[in-house]
Amino acid sequence: MQALEYKIQQEGIVKDAHVLKVDSFLNHQMDVLFIDQMGAEFKRLFQDRPINKILTIEASGIGIAAITGLHFQCPVVFAKKSASRNLDADIYTTNVHSFTHDRDYQVMVSKRYLSPDDHVLIIDDFMANGCAVEGLIELVEKAGATIEGIGIVVEKGFQDGGKRLRERGYHVESLAIIEAMDPASGKITFRKQ
Repeated sequence: MQALEYKIQQEGIVKDAHVLKVDSFLNHQMDVLFIDQMGAEFKRLFQDRPINKILTIEASGIGIAAITGLHFQCPVVFAKKSASRNLDADIYTTNVHSFTHDRDYQVMVSKRYLSPDDHVLIIDDFMANGCAVEGLIELVEKAGATIEGIGIVVEKGFQDGGKRLRERGYHVESLAIIEAMDPASGKITFRKQ
């Protein structure tokens, strides 16, 4: 998505060779009009699939997933990273390692919100090593639901998450794939799609 690449070039901050900040429009302050364009693009990319549910993980994926859900006119479920009193006792769980926070989380989804009848589109803001997406895949599999695709806003193509998922046969669409980032110059190189 050329508009996303341009926005990343204009507003993204390269913290180091592995960390890109896009918190001015995606995962702290949200440019909802621009996120709406990304949701429309995910709808275009997966329009041939019978998607009836979108799954993401808290917290940064929720905004893009919710707006994508508007385009698909379907519910959005997000995997929670911590238990609370109002969470159902009957849940699917898995462990996920966060590249950004360098820690492990047990994530969970109520069994009421994922079932064998669901055709799921997984949405997330970033993919590096793919651990979060793999955790979401495991939750979908535990529910007996069908994964129809995986939509990622920004994929770090220099890490192996996207490659591994594609090799396993998943339909992965990333709106921008970064090949390299230079913290000294702030230059970001994108993969031609």
